[in-house]
Amino acid sequence: MYLSKEKIKHYIKEILLFILTITVVANLMSIFRSQSLNNAPLQIKTFKLIDNSTYTIDRSKPLLIHFWATWCPTCKLEASNINFLSKYYQVITIAVKSGSDYEIKQYLDEHNYTYRVVNDKDGALSKKFKIAGYPTTFIYDKNQKLRFSEVGYTSTVGLILRMFWSSY
Repeated sequence: MYLSKEKIKHYIKEILLFILTITVVANLMSIFRSQSLNNAPLQIKTFKLIDNSTYTIDRSKPLLIHFWATWCPTCKLEASNINFLSKYYQVITIAVKSGSDYEIKQYLDEHNYTYRVVNDKDGALSKKFKIAGYPTTFIYDKNQKLRFSEVGYTSTVGLILRMFWSSY
């Protein structure tokens, strides 16, 4: 079967229009879902991580807090983005109702993820932040003021730009 150049151009335009439409709809849904999130300045100063260490927030840098779950398909897609960012920025991830510390550690090891993780076994932290869907990401500036919140998938580039913007 031979496709003419016109048909190929038509299919490419249709695919690009589809991608654009999906992107716009996803962003509108994220904006709608993030309206109910806790937008108060961050009051937490330390986090207990799954390795039993305590992480103290560096108040001179922006902070990304990422709520996720091992059972969440979208979280799995976004995990490599968060892992990449954690190498360059202050990132805390919160695994919600994802099992024991040991099970979460196994999950991280299996996927070669190295980001800091808090185990929110009973969902208390997610309730405090008013999380309704996963993944949910908060970005605070160096004054602990919420600058961005996102419900759903976010690209590495989008996260980097938001972290960069929050540095000022």
